[in-house]
Amino acid sequence: MTETMNRIKIDPTNKAATREAYGKTLVEMGKESTDIVVLDADLSGSTQTKHFAKEFPERFFNMGIAESNMVCTAAGLARGGKIPYASSFAMFAAGRAWELVRNSVAHNYLNVNICATHSGITVGEDGATHQIIEDIAIMRVIPTMNVFVPADSCETAQIIRTVAKIDAPCYVRLGRAKVPEVTGEIPDYTFEPGKANILKEGKDVTIIACGVTVAPALEAAYQLEDEHGISAEVINCASIKPLDSETIAKSASKTGKVLTVEEHNVIGGLGDAVASVIAEDVDSAVKLKKQGIQDCFGQSGKAEDLLDHYGLNTSTIVELSKALV
Repeated sequence: MTETMNRIKIDPTNKAATREAYGKTLVEMGKESTDIVVLDADLSGSTQTKHFAKEFPERFFNMGIAESNMVCTAAGLARGGKIPYASSFAMFAAGRAWELVRNSVAHNYLNVNICATHSGITVGEDGATHQIIEDIAIMRVIPTMNVFVPADSCETAQIIRTVAKIDAPCYVRLGRAKVPEVTGEIPDYTFEPGKANILKEGKDVTIIACGVTVAPALEAAYQLEDEHGISAEVINCASIKPLDSETIAKSASKTGKVLTVEEHNVIGGLGDAVASVIAEDVDSAVKLKKQGIQDCFGQSGKAEDLLDHYGLNTSTIVELSKALV
């Protein structure tokens, strides 16, 4: 999408949680294939797998508060030819069960889809213990693991369908809070593993975002253009691993200035992945700023207030972009 094309309309009233799209898509897929099975760690109301449980009780397994058992059972089902989706809060699916994800799933190269909800600080009032900000880092470091972070409901539905066809383990990072539609406003938008999507072309600075930060990044780019005469390129990097090094390197070389924005610790997440690309694949000197959680824990509060507090909002992205330029 170029600057001469119509702008992507972001309607602040058109919001939905990615976990909601996950639950709906599972039901659709369950009707299409009996190989789809779903496991949950006693949180189906929150993860939205409750809809699948109601529609297909014989293919739904509530494993109780036992995430490690859930992952191992999912591995066995995958070995038996099923396509399992295992869900819990990200703090538990990625954190508590990490060893079993590594040894039972990834080491055996099984198509187990770990779809973790309630990730990041937008878990909100549940506070620091439940606000995992390390999951992208600890999952992408596992060999054979794919890591995807959808920006909205539309992209979530596409990713949930895509991972069923990937013959390898996948981690899908979903949220609790409602987010505005971005990709859903783009005609014929298509998610592809290993492909980043340029939502707006620019020449002065590159803004790379994933998940809940995509919408404010795009809004910031329009504000930079309208109010400050700065041309910002915006990249939605939903595929963290595999990473679209080519698109990132090309954009970084063009603008010479890159800002990454993520609802995750700045250590080990999207920013570090982009930094590696710049260090290895870009010849010229590029300025890089990583915006995210600055190596500290979250805190209890409303999701929007926390995004403001940690500088993951439109106004902060604007100021950081101006400083880079």
